[in-house]
Amino acid sequence: MADIIIENGYVLTMDSDVGDISKGVVVVEDGVITQVAGSTEQTADIVIDARGSVVMPGLINTHSHAAMSLFRGFADDLPLGEWLEDNIWPAEARLTDDDIYTGTQLACLEMIQSGTTTFADMYLHMGHVARAVEDSRMRAALSYGMIELGDAAKGDSELKVGKRFVGEWNGKADGRITTMYGPHAPNTCSREFLLKVKEQAKKDNAKIHIHVLETESELNQMKETYGMCSVNMLDEIDFLGPDVLAAHCIWLSDGDMDILRDKGVYVSHNPVSNMKLASGIAPVPALLERGVNVSIGTDGCASNNDLDMFEEMKVAALLHKVNSLDPTVLPARSVLEMATINGAEALGIMAGTLKKGYKADVVVVDMDKAHLTPRYDVASHLVYSAHGGDVRTTIVDGNVLMDNYEVLCMNEGQVLDDASEASENLIDRLHSNS
Repeated sequence: MADIIIENGYVLTMDSDVGDISKGVVVVEDGVITQVAGSTEQTADIVIDARGSVVMPGLINTHSHAAMSLFRGFADDLPLGEWLEDNIWPAEARLTDDDIYTGTQLACLEMIQSGTTTFADMYLHMGHVARAVEDSRMRAALSYGMIELGDAAKGDSELKVGKRFVGEWNGKADGRITTMYGPHAPNTCSREFLLKVKEQAKKDNAKIHIHVLETESELNQMKETYGMCSVNMLDEIDFLGPDVLAAHCIWLSDGDMDILRDKGVYVSHNPVSNMKLASGIAPVPALLERGVNVSIGTDGCASNNDLDMFEEMKVAALLHKVNSLDPTVLPARSVLEMATINGAEALGIMAGTLKKGYKADVVVVDMDKAHLTPRYDVASHLVYSAHGGDVRTTIVDGNVLMDNYEVLCMNEGQVLDDASEASENLIDRLHSNS
């Protein structure tokens, strides 16, 4: 007997060998998909009727700072320097372990409710982030964000914390948590420190998560410091490779894009955050044309305000159409690939596709709504019309985390209350120290 059968839904497999199934079933056993077909003879403990809905792979958010959900709307509409240096950094300095856990729980709740089943995170106090992920039953690739600023002693301390986190949490939560090294960026970490990180990551067989060329100021700073941009400096020290997930990648030259392609670097595109902070527009169509794997991330709520990957997909598609003045650029199916298949490959997990042997990370999207009627093209609707709030069921690793809009893996009311209280206390601490 199987654990779960999802039946009667439109199955968007994201498997090019199979295609979509207009009325199909997905069978789950022991956390793995065992059958995707038009029908099944099997029975299951849990049967989910997906009539009027799309059954699809869970979305994969490849760049976030989950606990920053506590900063949602905290310092909006400010120049980047003022936003970061005068508001975000002082607030982050006053975050407690409990704040990090509470903020991550809030982020996990939001992601579960909006169809994200896996996220990559880089932040502080990562043991408490990992604990929140474990308790929420989500899947995540986590890294401690290391900032060394050319201080060798600080670098040794940061790397020690990162190494300890990688060792303690990799493979935990029944394998749902993987760990990465998280040097913040080439302009906040020296060349010498980045070499140490690369060496340690190789020893631990761990991937690396890093911001690259998010801003023009980073580009100018790197040219002043090294006489070359971030990508060229990283390439010079042999830092780049298929073990690297590079977030943002906005200020790239053609040569930079060729290097990223040749070295097999994975890129996480964060369009809403990039637009809100006026950082620029990443050359995503050009990267995809070169064969670079580009996935989608939301960044943190301080620079996005929500973690809705459906919104992120729509913005990605529309941004590059208007930027290129070409409505054929980044079609809906390609954006869905970025948010599922590409994200899974970037994080090295067997997910992002509804296929036998893949992890049972599945969401059911309710299409029986006014803004989703009529339905000519399901992929188009998911990108251009659907919202995170249309997700009715979320399954991770074969566990039903939300069914028929009811969250089963945590106390929703308590999470909201805890987050509100934590944000109020944080503001009080900020004011008392200002």
